[in-house]
Amino acid sequence: MTPLVTIAQTIVDDEGQEISFAKPFSKIISLYPAHTENLASLGCDSELIGIGESDNYPEKFTSKPRFSYRDNTEKFLAAEPDLLLIRPMISRSQPELIEKLRAIGITIVSLQPTSIDQMFSYWQKLGDLCGRNDQAQKMAKKFSDELTRQEALLPQNEKDRPTVYFESIHSKMKTFDPDAITMFALKIGGGNNIAVDASGRNDSNIAPYGKEKLLSKAEEIDVFLSQVGRMNRVSLTDIYSEPGFQLIKAIRTKSVCLIEEDIVSRPTMRLIDGIRQIHSCLYPDAPSATSMTTGNMPKPTIHITRQ
Repeated sequence: MTPLVTIAQTIVDDEGQEISFAKPFSKIISLYPAHTENLASLGCDSELIGIGESDNYPEKFTSKPRFSYRDNTEKFLAAEPDLLLIRPMISRSQPELIEKLRAIGITIVSLQPTSIDQMFSYWQKLGDLCGRNDQAQKMAKKFSDELTRQEALLPQNEKDRPTVYFESIHSKMKTFDPDAITMFALKIGGGNNIAVDASGRNDSNIAPYGKEKLLSKAEEIDVFLSQVGRMNRVSLTDIYSEPGFQLIKAIRTKSVCLIEEDIVSRPTMRLIDGIRQIHSCLYPDAPSATSMTTGNMPKPTIHITRQ
């Protein structure tokens, strides 16, 4: 695929840094799994020369050299990148590394959308950076079209949709901020969020809720969802055996689903797969939309269980 950007451009990243460039970047290191996955969707295979330690998708990228924000500057210098893609958390935790890399001339862009509107803008910025502007627009259109198809499957009256508690970290009794991308996936999947009074802290979409507050709404919870992955290593046994949880309606009716964290938390095209898995859990007997094709990437294996 021939890069499409040939004129000088300027973007502003999520830390307010203004980045100007005369041509697309061609030697990119990504330190955030969503960046890596989106670059794959944009067709930037050869431009991506390094990925983060936790990056796991797409499989064809997992053999690329691995980097971490805990690495020293020499490792980055040896790779000779012209662009390092990070997210704000890395700047906050490793300011000295970021300062040193910028000082030696490596362009650093920090991006991490926290809403669907920001996600479309984020895709466009990635497209601009790697010379895939048109492809980024096509991604946004395909995603929007799939959302429309999915929404058509939902009960028109929101009162007919199940009330859901979506757990983010079981051990800490946390859910998601109502504006988080994950909660957007819940809405389009056909669920009503019971934790609309949750609030993220410290610029995070993870929101403390507490067992007492959760149990005060126990009889209203039709379905209990929990993401499962690196952030939340939880099992059905953990959920069903949690002290006090037998008061929750969804626990008693065994309406509990575990959904792979990656497809409901990352701002990527696979969010549609997450939405469809949520829909399948909430409406197990209802028809579902045909699975979206995510470029040339294989269909993901989803871990979802309902008892």
